Amino acid sequence: MHAKDILIDAYDRIREEVHSVVEGLGPDVLNARPTHDANSISWLVWHLTRVQDDHVADAFGLDQVWLAEDWEKRFGLDLSRRETGYGHSAAKVAKVRVDSPDLLTGYYDAVHEQTLRALRSLAAADLERVVDERWEPPVTLGVRLVSVLSDDLQHVGQAAYLRGQLQSAAA
Repeated sequence: MHAKDILIDAYDRIREEVHSVVEGLGPDVLNARPTHDANSISWLVWHLTRVQDDHVADAFGLDQVWLAEDWEKRFGLDLSRRETGYGHSAAKVAKVRVDSPDLLTGYYDAVHEQTLRALRSLAAADLERVVDERWEPPVTLGVRLVSVLSDDLQHVGQAAYLRGQLQSAAA
């Protein structure tokens, strides 16, 4: 198995989890925050998708799906166009609200398709290409892709946990 095939499988698993965590939820559960400082399922899935979109687009020299396909307008958030959620305050987290899981999965699926196209184009040597020199050591494409995977998996896991908590409390 080639490294790109492992990466494709891993990103496919994130997609499965994103769909699983939001499927069948209404706005009350999607946007619920157990405490004032907590993240909602909507914010967690939006954020993990924004990070993937931002980082993959940057690493491969692509346009962000968020901007190129007007997802920013479809969400209609009261945030800067380029926000990814990194470092968001509780007030900014509260601004990420959605009415339907379809909006979250639609955006995630569009980002996922762009990610898969980029991954399918990879040669093994591409993973060694430096994509960010602001770090020591500089970040390679392989490291960036694994970093995004790690971040996405943590956030979708948090969203799944929150879903379970919210549904238990409602029962």
